[in-house]
Amino acid sequence: MSLISAEETASASSLLAWYDRHRRVLPWRALAGEGADPYRVWLSEIMLQQTTVQTVKGYFERFLVRFPTVEALAAAPVEAVMQAWAGLGYYSRARNLHACAKVVAEEYGGHFPADERALLTLPGIGAYTAGAVASIAFNEPAVAVDGNVERVLSRLVALEEPLPRAKPTIRALALSLMPHDRPGDFAQAMMDLGATICTPKRPACALCPWSGPCQARRDGTAETFPRKEAKKQGALRLGAAFVAVRADGQVLLRDRPPRGLLGGMAEVPGSEWSPAFDVTGAIALAPFQAEWKILPGIVRHVFTHFPLELAVYRAEIPAITAAPAGSRWQKRALLHEEALPTVMRKVLAHAAIE
Repeated sequence: MSLISAEETASASSLLAWYDRHRRVLPWRALAGEGADPYRVWLSEIMLQQTTVQTVKGYFERFLVRFPTVEALAAAPVEAVMQAWAGLGYYSRARNLHACAKVVAEEYGGHFPADERALLTLPGIGAYTAGAVASIAFNEPAVAVDGNVERVLSRLVALEEPLPRAKPTIRALALSLMPHDRPGDFAQAMMDLGATICTPKRPACALCPWSGPCQARRDGTAETFPRKEAKKQGALRLGAAFVAVRADGQVLLRDRPPRGLLGGMAEVPGSEWSPAFDVTGAIALAPFQAEWKILPGIVRHVFTHFPLELAVYRAEIPAITAAPAGSRWQKRALLHEEALPTVMRKVLAHAAIE
């Protein structure tokens, strides 16, 4: 479809007037009239990828206490960063976060570049994050198109082209609407509009500053946008996890390989995760011989591309037992300091450890 001009669709001024009255107060957002902190903007945008605002708030505030500047983050061991990230998911973001901080600290003197193209060269920064940091932190003429913006703009013009193919079209529409005097506020206004008014279900169209020109609102089809191509969910994967508890209360852990799914995170020993995994032969994969007892029930977890079901085994081990190569014992009281992903915390809870 051809893009409708800004004059025919909606005006940035009406959206900004709404934003000036209703902008959300968020821990990483500068107050009206204040300059934004690029470190806070960047950190929040990385955390918010695939994660809700409510979940991120607590993590963000704790993260800032531990790593108050990009230099502090760069100087920290990657293990500390992964531990602080544990529970947020999509752990490659944490590795890239640390790598990006090191580049900014070492090559840019601790100052994020303002240019969108320069930001795109940094680890873990894609088109959306580069646009968000450039516009919000530096008021550069850039757009940040996230899921909220895609929903708002696809409804505005009743865009039939489905996502993800529609992304270039939506980005072009965002650029056509963006005001050059307040691009940062415009970016945040679009995010707020999608998060609070133009919601996926039951949008509050009567309160929307773009209600008049919104084509989907006029057609009564707002909830059907954006159009999306059908997702293909991966096959169910199966596996086993082995929770070994020494008589002195320590639990056996190991670290996953630095690359790949949950890279660098801590876990209890276990099998591979495969659709063809045979649970009946799982005991042969235990980290050592012991009286392993399979626990009733299973642990279920859903990753982005596949669901997972784990059988959990537990064994009580003498206190003198040494950790197998590549593993270590950790005190139960210190498990909270480990970079354990959510699926492993589920396993430990199932085994009555956490």
